[in-house]
Amino acid sequence: MSTSSPEAVKKLLENMQTDLRSLSMECKKKFPPVKEAAESGIVKIKTIAARNTDILAALKENSSEVVQPFLMGCGTKEPKITQLCLAAIQRLMSHEVVSEAAAGNIINMLWQLMENGLEELKLLQTVLVLLTTNTVVHDEVLSKAIVLCFRLHFTKDNITNNTAAATVRQVVTVVFERMVAEDERFKGIVEQPPPVQGNTNRRSVSTLRPSAKDAYMLFQDLCQLVNADAPYWLVGMTEMTRTFGLELLESVLNDFPGVFLQHQEFSFLLKERVCPLVIKLFSPNIKFRQGSSSAASPAPVEKPYFPICMRLLRVVSVLIKHFYSLLVTECEIFLSLLVKFLDGEKPQWLRAVAVESVHRLCVQPHLLRSFCQSYDMKQHSTKVFRDIVNALGSFIQSLFIVPNVGNAAAVSAPAGGSGLGAQGTAQGAFEYRGTWIPLMTVSVQGSAKATYLEMLDKVEPPSIPEGYAMSVAFSALLDLVRGITSMIERELAVEEEAAAEFREAHPDQEWKPQPGAHLVWEEMVSACWCGLLAALSLLLDASTDETATENILKAELTMASLCGRLGLVTPRDAFITAICKASLPPHYALTVLSSNTANLSSKAYSIQGQSVQIISPSSESHQQVVAVGQPLTAQPQGTVVLTAKNIQCMRTLLNLAHCHGAVLGTSWQLVLATLQHLVWILGLKPGVGGALKPGRAVEGPSTVLTTAVMTDLPVISNILSRLFESSQYLDDVSLHHLINALCSLSLEAMEMAYGNNKEPSLFAVAKLLETGLVNMDRIEILWRPLTGHLLEVCQHPNSRMREWGAEALTALIKAGLAYKHDPPLAQNQRLQLLLLNPLKELSNVLHADIRQKQLECVLQILQSQGDSLGPGWPLVLGVIGAIRNDQGAPCCLQLVVTDFLPTMPCTCLQIVVDVAGSFGLQNQELNISLTSIGLLWNISDYFFQRGEAITQELEREEEALQKQAQERGETLNRPFHPAPPFDCLWLCLYAKLGELCVDPRPAVRKSAGQTLFSTIAAHGTLLQQPTWHIVVWKVLFQLLDCVRTSSTTADKEKIESGGGNILIHHSRDTAEKQWAETWVLTLAGVARIFNTRRYLLQQLGDFFEAWEVLLNHIQSAALSKNNEVSLAALKSFQEILQIVTPVKDSDKAGDALAAMGVPPVLIDPLSASGPGRPLVRSDSLVERLTRYNGAELQAPPPGEESALEDSALWWSAWNTWYRTGTDSTRPPSGPTEKLSFIPSQPFLTALIQIFPALYQHIKANFSMEDLKKLGVILHGAVSVPISSDASPFILPSYTEAVLTSLQEAVLTALDVLQKAICVGPENLQVMYPAIFEQLLLFVEFSCKPPQYGRMETKHVANAKYNQIQLFAPAEWVALNYVPFAERSLEVVVDLYHKTACHKAVINEKVLQNIIKVFSIVAYSTTRDLFFPLSFLR
Repeated sequence: MSTSSPEAVKKLLENMQTDLRSLSMECKKKFPPVKEAAESGIVKIKTIAARNTDILAALKENSSEVVQPFLMGCGTKEPKITQLCLAAIQRLMSHEVVSEAAAGNIINMLWQLMENGLEELKLLQTVLVLLTTNTVVHDEVLSKAIVLCFRLHFTKDNITNNTAAATVRQVVTVVFERMVAEDERFKGIVEQPPPVQGNTNRRSVSTLRPSAKDAYMLFQDLCQLVNADAPYWLVGMTEMTRTFGLELLESVLNDFPGVFLQHQEFSFLLKERVCPLVIKLFSPNIKFRQGSSSAASPAPVEKPYFPICMRLLRVVSVLIKHFYSLLVTECEIFLSLLVKFLDGEKPQWLRAVAVESVHRLCVQPHLLRSFCQSYDMKQHSTKVFRDIVNALGSFIQSLFIVPNVGNAAAVSAPAGGSGLGAQGTAQGAFEYRGTWIPLMTVSVQGSAKATYLEMLDKVEPPSIPEGYAMSVAFSALLDLVRGITSMIERELAVEEEAAAEFREAHPDQEWKPQPGAHLVWEEMVSACWCGLLAALSLLLDASTDETATENILKAELTMASLCGRLGLVTPRDAFITAICKASLPPHYALTVLSSNTANLSSKAYSIQGQSVQIISPSSESHQQVVAVGQPLTAQPQGTVVLTAKNIQCMRTLLNLAHCHGAVLGTSWQLVLATLQHLVWILGLKPGVGGALKPGRAVEGPSTVLTTAVMTDLPVISNILSRLFESSQYLDDVSLHHLINALCSLSLEAMEMAYGNNKEPSLFAVAKLLETGLVNMDRIEILWRPLTGHLLEVCQHPNSRMREWGAEALTALIKAGLAYKHDPPLAQNQRLQLLLLNPLKELSNVLHADIRQKQLECVLQILQSQGDSLGPGWPLVLGVIGAIRNDQGAPCCLQLVVTDFLPTMPCTCLQIVVDVAGSFGLQNQELNISLTSIGLLWNISDYFFQRGEAITQELEREEEALQKQAQERGETLNRPFHPAPPFDCLWLCLYAKLGELCVDPRPAVRKSAGQTLFSTIAAHGTLLQQPTWHIVVWKVLFQLLDCVRTSSTTADKEKIESGGGNILIHHSRDTAEKQWAETWVLTLAGVARIFNTRRYLLQQLGDFFEAWEVLLNHIQSAALSKNNEVSLAALKSFQEILQIVTPVKDSDKAGDALAAMGVPPVLIDPLSASGPGRPLVRSDSLVERLTRYNGAELQAPPPGEESALEDSALWWSAWNTWYRTGTDSTRPPSGPTEKLSFIPSQPFLTALIQIFPALYQHIKANFSMEDLKKLGVILHGAVSVPISSDASPFILPSYTEAVLTSLQEAVLTALDVLQKAICVGPENLQVMYPAIFEQLLLFVEFSCKPPQYGRMETKHVANAKYNQIQLFAPAEWVALNYVPFAERSLEVVVDLYHKTACHKAVINEKVLQNIIKVFSIVAYSTTRDLFFPLSFLR
């Protein structure tokens, strides 16, 4: 119920009347005036109630009269009456019906009571009610009320004292609250400020409103009182204590900072009164040095007084917190003083409260930033922020060095119960070089809850427990780091968000951050990092408590992260180095860390201009040893130990790398180097995919792990893997830093592994693999440095390192190809080639184990990705070609040819041919070569089956290439241009087989030759007509040339064996004989092609030249001194003379194969591709087959017969035959020429047997001259003797009258000729006499055997062929010519019967010549006259 409601007013009137009646009753006897006043008061109240509607306002207006009876009652000094009156007055006050005048009267009455020492507590209560319920009391009245309370505070009664103190505090607060309310009321009303004078008088408050003026006067007098000066406003003060004054000042400053910030007058008070006062009061504390003798100085130094000092520090904390912006210079002084109080020469309690004050600052990061901006960043200013941090560090350091004076018994709670109580329980300790300092829980994280700054009731300095100062300083350090880092990171996050929004709104513009903020952040970190690092490193070294260690590590980690984000490399590396060093055993020799530490030691570390000595970490370990292991060094050394703290630091290091990898930059090197050494000491070894697993101790029993660390190892291994998995979230630059660091580490490990067989560190290689595997989505940016380094590792002499390099590289390649890239690899040829390139580069590494890995990788790629390689095929095929000497390589090629030809682009088919050819040409393994030739046959089969599809794709590709070439102004350059692309493919295949046909190994030559001619025979119909020109000249004739050259220059030395225990047949026991076989096969193959494809070849423009070249080859082979070659040449000659009219190619294909001893190949019947199928293109495969075959199904038209039977071709053949016959039957020049080559009987027989077939083509123009040439050859052929070794196989026994095959052939040739003359035109009959002449010459052989040059021959009867002796020299045997002469005579007689009446026979006196010859024969053979006579009969 409010005081203004009708009920409340009614009740107030009733209560007042009751109070007045009670007063009247009490004063009836002793104080009649009071009784009367009370009664008239009752009447007055009734009158007011009756006449006014607003009773409260009327009461207030008449309050002086209403209050008067009660004031008179108080004047009686009767306790009962006084209490009654004070209660009634309080009721009036609470209803706000007291006017200013009445209030003044009340205060005067209360003053009198105070002076009389009456109802002191009631007085205080009344003052408080008056001031809190009304705002009518101002100026002198207010000051009098406040003085009244102060005076009561200094009475001798404790209850009154304490109540008065509380009342004073409340009253002071009320005064300032009124001012705040007043400001609120006038907010928004612009007042014309009076002109400000240069230095306004401190009592000039004319610019202030009433409440503000009261507050001003009160605060000014509080300053006066604390300074022991007379007050201006609080008149009547008799006594005041500094401690109480400082408390009041602190409460005002702390509760009403806005008043001082908004009003110049109050700001003036702060600057001119409060700050000088504080500095003055601090004086004893500044000058005092603990332990210095006061007698030594001329004037005694005032000793610091704990209550004053502590309160001053509280005031300073408030001033700095709230008024820093107003008091920049003053705060600089305060902060410098604060830093000085931490000095080791100050009393312990002073250092404790000072460190508590510093802690209060440390939890206000925004304030610290202001210090940095105002002092550290100003050119000629004190580096206050840096000094605070460094002082904290130095303070902590001093606690370890300087023993606590007089604190021997300080571990127990100090006297007077001023200990820390329950909150000071020990939580662990710091131990450093024998100094043990317990650690206490002094405050909650992020808050500075002080203990000694709150001891307002203590007069004597308290005893500080051991470890308290350290604990506060430690908390302050942690809070400082936490505050600064979280503040800067928040602001960075805001900036990054703004940058993201800006980029979204303006994608084309560059975001430019505000440079000011960055400068401040950087300066803050630069100012504090040295001191922080020194302190934290020392604490980390000294810590024996896991939680404390964790907190220190977290602080170092957050600082390292922040430095990284701000791009401050040196401090970042310094903090990381500290964590790294703490992770490793003491004095562990790690070059990276040592050099970094040396750099840091040169950094300046000073407080207020004086440099501070940084104490080095202690090597004493009070930690539990959890692992013993080998250090990672090139030379074997003793063991090193790892403690639980080392493992804890390692976890922090992992956490740093995992969560803050993006800001590590070049310091990845430090982190990874440390992790590598730790991993090595713990014996972790890389497994599948690069993850580290606990492995067996490498050096035997030297690695010892406790159970605790054994259970930790899988966790550490898992974190390590997650660390590198998280690299997928790093930006590109950070990822490059990580890769570079790993490569650098790996290089060091490689360096260390040179020249010794010790197990190398594989940490870096394994982690490169892990990093690559998780960053497949952007593999392009790291692929080159990553694989480039791994290729180096693959060449390392240490097999273990090499093996892992290859493992990592091949795993990355396989993963890269299997990854679902966007766009897919099939559409991103550049990326696919980039991924496959290192596989190709591996071919340059010569180690067998690397080759094996490469081979396995290729096989796996083919099996898993073969269908989708697409544009990557050339590279994969290139790799297969490069590793062709390896045993497993043919498997890859076989897999490609059998499974993947349909999936690869047709443009790659030529590469497949080249690779298969290169396998054939390798000379390491014969089987590989033979396999590759088989694969070439399979490839040709594939070309044949898929011809049409291949043609279309290649032509599309050709068009595109042609277009590109034209755009660039170049000509298209490819093998066998301008043949169509599909024909070019065949030509490449033929060319490759052609190369293999001249391989040094006979088996390869034979297989390649058979395959080449089989392929041309089986699939040659697919080639377009102009392409045959290239086949003939560039493939076939080129091959013949090479074979002829190699054969004629081959070695004649005997080859003992064919390798191993294989015996070689005597017919192949020299290189010359082996080449002879090749020559035979090649010539037969070419001749067969000319035979089967003559109709097609004759349509080429230069068929005659080709014919001449072929005949030339036949001639040179026929004249070879190798019987096998010469005989085979004549067989080829016979073959090309066989065809009179062209025969269908398809009929010949099988024959051609059969002739060469090659089993028939299963090819689709060509009729299936006949005219019935739709023609896709004008020159499609189907049409070409139809064209070739269809044209050959019927005999050529009559008009073309003569063209096909081109006489020039046959006369060229005749000339070749004649030259061959002449050269081969020409006798040696003398008897001494024993080594002359004598043609064999089968050769001569074959030569003569060619004539009948040849004559069929040339008979039309066969002349007398030609007949004479024939005669010379026939005569020469039958004149050739035979070897005695061979005679038993050629000659019949002497008694048998049988002709040799050669003699039969000679007579057959003449028979063919005379028959042709017989049926030919009359002009041919002039040849009869010449034939008779030739036959009669043969008849004469019976008595005059022909002489073969001057060669000595034996008569056949005397030849020693019946007694053959091994190794005896061969003899030459002349034939028995009698049977031949007889047969010739028979032919003469028979021919004469037919031709006796021919004019030429009569004219040339043939009969006369016959008789003449008969007479000679008859004379020579008198012993056997029946021989000629039998014919004459």
